[in-house]
Amino acid sequence: MSNAPSRPPVIAVLAFDGISPFHLSVPCLVFGESGGASASPDFHVRVCGMEGGPLRTSAGFTLQPECGLRGLSRADIVVIPTWHADCRPAPPAVLAALRAARRRGALVVGLCLGAFVLAEAGLLDGLSASTHWHYAAMLAQRYPKVKVDSEVLYVDEGDVLTSAGVAAGLDCCLHLMRRLRGAEAANRTARRLVIAPHRQGGQAQFIEQPLPAAGEGDRLAGVLEWASRHLDQQHSIDSLATRAAMSRRSFTRHFRQNTGTTVKQWLLNQRLAHAQRLLETSDMAIERIAQHAGFGSALSLRQHFRTTLRLAPSAYREQFGRMKPA
Repeated sequence: MSNAPSRPPVIAVLAFDGISPFHLSVPCLVFGESGGASASPDFHVRVCGMEGGPLRTSAGFTLQPECGLRGLSRADIVVIPTWHADCRPAPPAVLAALRAARRRGALVVGLCLGAFVLAEAGLLDGLSASTHWHYAAMLAQRYPKVKVDSEVLYVDEGDVLTSAGVAAGLDCCLHLMRRLRGAEAANRTARRLVIAPHRQGGQAQFIEQPLPAAGEGDRLAGVLEWASRHLDQQHSIDSLATRAAMSRRSFTRHFRQNTGTTVKQWLLNQRLAHAQRLLETSDMAIERIAQHAGFGSALSLRQHFRTTLRLAPSAYREQFGRMKPA
Protein backbone atom coordinates (compact mmCIF):
# COMPACT_ATOMS: atom_id res chain seq x y z
CA MET A 1 0.00 0.00 0.00
CA SER A 2 2.88 2.36 -0.65
CA ASN A 3 1.03 4.13 -3.46
CA ALA A 4 -2.15 5.98 -2.54
CA PRO A 5 -5.18 4.60 -4.40
CA SER A 6 -7.41 6.85 -6.53
CA ARG A 7 -10.20 6.50 -3.98
CA PRO A 8 -9.86 6.83 -0.20
CA PRO A 9 -8.83 3.49 1.34
CA VAL A 10 -11.71 1.63 2.96
CA ILE A 11 -11.04 0.63 6.57
CA ALA A 12 -13.29 -2.07 8.00
CA VAL A 13 -13.40 -2.14 11.81
CA LEU A 14 -14.84 -5.34 13.25
CA ALA A 15 -17.34 -4.96 16.12
CA PHE A 16 -18.89 -7.74 18.18
CA ASP A 17 -21.44 -8.13 20.93
CA GLY A 18 -19.93 -6.93 24.22
CA ILE A 19 -17.15 -4.85 22.65
CA SER A 20 -15.44 -2.09 24.61
CA PRO A 21 -16.53 1.24 23.08
CA PHE A 22 -13.12 2.76 23.80
CA HIS A 23 -11.29 0.13 21.78
CA LEU A 24 -13.80 0.45 18.96
CA SER A 25 -13.40 4.22 18.91
CA VAL A 26 -9.59 4.16 18.50
CA PRO A 27 -9.36 3.43 14.72
CA CYS A 28 -12.54 5.43 14.13
CA LEU A 29 -11.07 8.53 15.81
CA VAL A 30 -7.68 8.29 14.10
CA PHE A 31 -8.89 7.50 10.57
CA GLY A 32 -12.52 8.62 10.58
CA GLU A 33 -11.97 12.38 10.66
CA SER A 34 -8.50 12.74 9.16
CA GLY A 35 -9.66 14.79 6.22
CA GLY A 36 -11.19 17.57 8.27
CA ALA A 37 -14.63 19.12 7.96
CA SER A 38 -13.93 20.98 4.74
CA ALA A 39 -11.82 18.41 2.89
CA SER A 40 -12.41 15.05 1.28
CA PRO A 41 -11.70 12.36 3.88
CA ASP A 42 -8.41 10.50 3.55
CA PHE A 43 -10.09 7.24 4.58
CA HIS A 44 -13.55 5.72 4.58
CA VAL A 45 -14.13 3.96 7.90
CA ARG A 46 -16.83 1.30 8.03
CA VAL A 47 -17.84 -0.48 11.26
CA CYS A 48 -18.75 -4.08 10.46
CA GLY A 49 -20.78 -6.16 12.90
CA MET A 50 -19.77 -9.75 13.58
CA GLU A 51 -23.36 -10.52 14.47
CA GLY A 52 -26.51 -9.17 12.87
CA GLY A 53 -28.62 -6.43 14.45
CA PRO A 54 -27.71 -3.97 17.22
CA LEU A 55 -24.66 -4.91 19.30
CA ARG A 56 -24.35 -4.39 23.02
CA THR A 57 -21.20 -2.70 24.36
CA SER A 58 -19.43 -3.27 27.65
CA ALA A 59 -20.52 0.25 28.66
CA GLY A 60 -24.20 -0.69 28.61
CA PHE A 61 -25.41 0.96 25.41
CA THR A 62 -25.98 -0.56 21.97
CA LEU A 63 -24.70 0.36 18.53
CA GLN A 64 -25.86 -0.42 15.01
CA PRO A 65 -22.94 -1.30 12.66
CA GLU A 66 -23.05 -0.05 9.09
CA CYS A 67 -22.68 -3.55 7.65
CA GLY A 68 -21.87 -7.16 8.51
CA LEU A 69 -18.91 -9.41 7.80
CA ARG A 70 -19.38 -8.94 4.07
CA GLY A 71 -17.99 -5.44 4.54
CA LEU A 72 -14.53 -6.95 5.10
CA SER A 73 -14.52 -8.24 1.52
CA ARG A 74 -14.32 -4.70 0.11
CA ALA A 75 -11.84 -3.26 2.62
CA ASP A 76 -8.26 -2.19 1.96
CA ILE A 77 -7.48 -2.34 5.70
CA VAL A 78 -9.18 -4.60 8.25
CA VAL A 79 -8.90 -3.71 11.95
CA ILE A 80 -9.74 -6.01 14.86
CA PRO A 81 -9.82 -3.34 17.61
CA THR A 82 -9.91 -5.83 20.52
CA TRP A 83 -11.40 -9.18 21.50
CA HIS A 84 -13.25 -10.81 24.38
CA ALA A 85 -11.35 -10.71 27.68
CA ASP A 86 -11.52 -14.51 27.97
CA CYS A 87 -9.73 -14.79 24.58
CA ARG A 88 -12.36 -17.27 23.34
CA PRO A 89 -12.01 -18.78 19.84
CA ALA A 90 -13.32 -16.60 17.02
CA PRO A 91 -16.22 -17.83 14.87
CA PRO A 92 -15.11 -19.70 11.74
CA ALA A 93 -16.81 -17.10 9.53
CA VAL A 94 -14.64 -14.34 11.04
CA LEU A 95 -11.44 -16.34 10.54
CA ALA A 96 -12.41 -17.14 6.95
CA ALA A 97 -13.14 -13.46 6.24
CA LEU A 98 -9.77 -12.42 7.63
CA ARG A 99 -7.88 -15.02 5.62
CA ALA A 100 -9.72 -14.01 2.46
CA ALA A 101 -8.95 -10.33 3.09
CA ARG A 102 -5.27 -11.08 3.57
CA ARG A 103 -5.12 -13.28 0.43
CA ARG A 104 -6.43 -10.47 -1.74
CA GLY A 105 -3.84 -8.05 -0.34
CA ALA A 106 -5.67 -6.21 2.44
CA LEU A 107 -3.59 -4.91 5.32
CA VAL A 108 -4.75 -6.39 8.65
CA VAL A 109 -4.40 -4.85 12.10
CA GLY A 110 -4.97 -6.48 15.49
CA LEU A 111 -5.13 -3.99 18.35
CA CYS A 112 -4.71 -5.23 21.93
CA LEU A 113 -6.47 -8.64 22.21
CA GLY A 114 -7.28 -8.47 18.50
CA ALA A 115 -3.89 -10.13 18.05
CA PHE A 116 -5.46 -13.37 19.32
CA VAL A 117 -7.91 -13.39 16.42
CA LEU A 118 -5.17 -12.78 13.85
CA ALA A 119 -3.07 -15.53 15.43
CA GLU A 120 -5.99 -17.96 15.37
CA ALA A 121 -6.46 -17.19 11.68
CA GLY A 122 -2.81 -18.09 11.10
CA LEU A 123 -1.94 -14.58 9.95
CA LEU A 124 0.81 -14.14 12.54
CA ASP A 125 2.64 -17.42 11.94
CA GLY A 126 6.38 -16.75 11.74
CA LEU A 127 5.89 -13.05 12.53
CA SER A 128 6.55 -10.87 15.55
CA ALA A 129 3.47 -9.54 17.33
CA SER A 130 2.41 -7.57 20.37
CA THR A 131 -0.61 -7.66 22.65
CA HIS A 132 -1.49 -6.40 26.12
CA TRP A 133 1.40 -7.33 28.43
CA HIS A 134 -0.94 -9.17 30.81
CA TYR A 135 -1.94 -11.58 27.98
CA ALA A 136 1.44 -11.89 26.23
CA ALA A 137 2.38 -15.20 27.87
CA MET A 138 -1.01 -16.68 26.96
CA LEU A 139 -0.62 -15.60 23.33
CA ALA A 140 2.87 -17.14 23.16
CA GLN A 141 1.73 -20.39 24.75
CA ARG A 142 -1.39 -20.76 22.64
CA TYR A 143 0.30 -19.86 19.33
CA PRO A 144 3.95 -21.00 19.44
CA LYS A 145 4.53 -19.99 15.80
CA VAL A 146 4.09 -16.33 16.81
CA LYS A 147 7.10 -14.38 18.11
CA VAL A 148 5.44 -12.44 20.92
CA ASP A 149 7.16 -9.20 21.97
CA SER A 150 5.72 -8.12 25.30
CA GLU A 151 7.76 -4.91 25.63
CA VAL A 152 6.83 -2.84 22.58
CA LEU A 153 3.78 -0.65 21.97
CA TYR A 154 3.20 -2.04 18.48
CA VAL A 155 4.77 -4.25 15.83
CA ASP A 156 4.74 -3.46 12.11
CA GLU A 157 5.36 -6.52 9.94
CA GLY A 158 4.50 -4.75 6.71
CA ASP A 159 1.03 -6.03 5.88
CA VAL A 160 0.19 -7.18 9.41
CA LEU A 161 0.29 -4.87 12.44
CA THR A 162 -0.41 -5.57 16.11
CA SER A 163 -0.40 -3.40 19.20
CA ALA A 164 -0.18 -3.64 22.96
CA GLY A 165 -3.13 -2.85 25.20
CA VAL A 166 -5.66 -0.03 25.29
CA ALA A 167 -3.98 3.32 24.46
CA ALA A 168 -1.19 1.59 22.49
CA GLY A 169 -3.84 1.11 19.80
CA LEU A 170 -3.66 4.87 19.25
CA ASP A 171 0.12 4.62 18.80
CA CYS A 172 -0.30 1.82 16.27
CA CYS A 173 -2.98 3.66 14.29
CA LEU A 174 -0.95 6.87 14.25
CA HIS A 175 2.05 4.87 13.03
CA LEU A 176 -0.08 3.46 10.22
CA MET A 177 -1.34 6.96 9.43
CA ARG A 178 2.30 8.08 9.26
CA ARG A 179 3.09 5.24 6.85
CA LEU A 180 0.16 5.99 4.55
CA ARG A 181 -0.10 9.80 4.73
CA GLY A 182 3.18 11.04 6.17
CA ALA A 183 4.39 12.50 9.47
CA GLU A 184 2.57 15.83 9.15
CA ALA A 185 -0.81 14.13 8.67
CA ALA A 186 -0.14 11.94 11.72
CA ASN A 187 0.96 14.97 13.72
CA ARG A 188 -2.22 16.88 12.79
CA THR A 189 -4.34 13.92 13.87
CA ALA A 190 -2.41 13.62 17.13
CA ARG A 191 -2.89 17.34 17.85
CA ARG A 192 -6.62 16.98 17.22
CA LEU A 193 -6.74 14.08 19.67
CA VAL A 194 -4.43 15.92 22.11
CA ILE A 195 -1.98 13.02 22.32
CA ALA A 196 1.71 12.56 21.53
CA PRO A 197 2.25 11.88 17.81
CA HIS A 198 4.91 9.26 18.56
CA ARG A 199 5.55 7.81 21.99
CA GLN A 200 9.10 6.52 22.06
CA GLY A 201 8.72 4.03 24.89
CA GLY A 202 7.52 0.49 25.24
CA GLN A 203 4.78 -1.10 27.29
CA ALA A 204 7.36 -2.40 29.76
CA GLN A 205 7.25 1.03 31.38
CA PHE A 206 3.54 0.55 32.15
CA ILE A 207 3.99 -2.77 33.96
CA GLU A 208 3.99 -2.36 37.74
CA GLN A 209 7.36 -0.93 38.76
CA PRO A 210 8.66 1.86 41.01
CA LEU A 211 8.56 5.34 39.54
CA PRO A 212 11.80 7.35 39.42
CA ALA A 213 12.32 10.11 41.96
CA ALA A 214 10.78 13.39 40.85
CA GLY A 215 14.07 15.28 40.83
CA GLU A 216 15.80 12.69 38.68
CA GLY A 217 12.78 12.49 36.36
CA ASP A 218 12.78 16.27 35.93
CA ARG A 219 16.51 16.32 35.12
CA LEU A 220 16.07 13.53 32.60
CA ALA A 221 13.12 15.28 30.92
CA GLY A 222 15.21 18.44 30.58
CA VAL A 223 18.06 16.53 28.96
CA LEU A 224 15.72 14.79 26.50
CA GLU A 225 14.17 18.10 25.53
CA TRP A 226 17.64 19.63 25.03
CA ALA A 227 18.87 16.66 22.99
CA SER A 228 15.79 16.78 20.73
CA ARG A 229 16.68 20.41 19.91
CA HIS A 230 20.33 19.58 19.19
CA LEU A 231 20.06 16.48 17.03
CA ASP A 232 22.82 17.74 14.74
CA GLN A 233 25.30 17.16 17.56
CA GLN A 234 26.84 13.85 18.58
CA HIS A 235 25.44 12.43 21.82
CA SER A 236 26.53 9.53 23.98
CA ILE A 237 25.27 7.99 27.19
CA ASP A 238 28.18 9.58 29.06
CA SER A 239 27.63 13.09 27.66
CA LEU A 240 23.90 13.00 28.35
CA ALA A 241 24.43 11.53 31.82
CA THR A 242 26.87 14.35 32.61
CA ARG A 243 24.33 16.94 31.46
CA ALA A 244 21.71 15.29 33.71
CA ALA A 245 24.17 15.27 36.64
CA MET A 246 23.78 11.49 36.98
CA SER A 247 26.13 8.57 36.92
CA ARG A 248 26.13 6.52 33.71
CA ARG A 249 24.45 3.62 35.51
CA SER A 250 21.72 5.76 37.09
CA PHE A 251 21.07 7.64 33.84
CA THR A 252 20.76 4.42 31.84
CA ARG A 253 18.34 2.92 34.37
CA HIS A 254 16.12 6.01 34.54
CA PHE A 255 16.23 6.51 30.78
CA ARG A 256 14.90 2.99 30.23
CA GLN A 257 12.22 3.41 32.91
CA ASN A 258 10.96 6.68 31.41
CA THR A 259 11.20 5.90 27.70
CA GLY A 260 11.07 2.11 27.50
CA THR A 261 13.97 2.08 25.05
CA THR A 262 17.73 2.68 24.76
CA VAL A 263 19.49 5.99 24.24
CA LYS A 264 20.66 4.87 20.80
CA GLN A 265 17.16 3.89 19.65
CA TRP A 266 15.58 7.03 21.12
CA LEU A 267 18.05 9.24 19.26
CA LEU A 268 17.46 7.34 16.01
CA ASN A 269 13.68 7.74 16.36
CA GLN A 270 14.05 11.46 17.04
CA ARG A 271 16.35 11.93 14.06
CA LEU A 272 14.09 10.00 11.71
CA ALA A 273 11.05 12.02 12.81
CA HIS A 274 12.95 15.28 12.31
CA ALA A 275 14.16 14.21 8.87
CA GLN A 276 10.59 13.24 7.91
CA ARG A 277 9.29 16.69 8.86
CA LEU A 278 12.04 18.42 6.86
CA LEU A 279 11.40 16.26 3.80
CA GLU A 280 7.69 17.02 3.97
CA THR A 281 7.80 20.74 4.68
CA SER A 282 11.00 22.10 3.08
CA ASP A 283 13.00 22.01 -0.13
CA MET A 284 16.26 21.49 1.78
CA ALA A 285 18.75 19.22 0.02
CA ILE A 286 18.90 15.67 1.38
CA GLU A 287 22.58 16.07 2.32
CA ARG A 288 21.70 19.11 4.46
CA ILE A 289 18.74 17.30 6.01
CA ALA A 290 21.04 14.42 6.95
CA GLN A 291 23.40 16.82 8.70
CA HIS A 292 20.59 18.82 10.31
CA ALA A 293 19.01 15.64 11.73
CA GLY A 294 22.31 14.24 12.98
CA PHE A 295 22.86 11.41 10.48
CA GLY A 296 26.11 12.93 9.27
CA SER A 297 25.75 11.93 5.62
CA ALA A 298 23.06 11.37 3.02
CA LEU A 299 24.20 7.73 2.75
CA SER A 300 23.51 7.12 6.45
CA LEU A 301 20.10 8.83 6.16
CA ARG A 302 19.19 6.68 3.14
CA GLN A 303 20.20 3.47 4.93
CA HIS A 304 18.10 4.24 8.00
CA PHE A 305 15.13 5.36 5.90
CA ARG A 306 15.16 2.16 3.85
CA THR A 307 15.50 0.00 6.97
CA THR A 308 12.80 1.73 9.02
CA LEU A 309 10.40 3.27 6.51
CA ARG A 310 11.05 1.04 3.47
CA LEU A 311 11.49 4.15 1.32
CA ALA A 312 14.38 6.25 0.09
CA PRO A 313 14.30 9.86 1.36
CA SER A 314 13.66 11.13 -2.17
CA ALA A 315 10.72 8.74 -2.59
CA TYR A 316 9.37 9.80 0.80
CA ARG A 317 9.51 13.47 -0.25
CA GLU A 318 7.82 12.68 -3.53
CA GLN A 319 5.01 10.85 -1.74
CA PHE A 320 4.46 13.14 1.24
CA GLY A 321 6.15 16.45 0.44
CA ARG A 322 4.12 19.63 0.70
CA MET A 323 6.67 22.11 -0.70
CA LYS A 324 8.36 21.58 -4.06
CA PRO A 325 11.54 23.35 -5.15
CA ALA A 326 10.86 26.44 -7.22
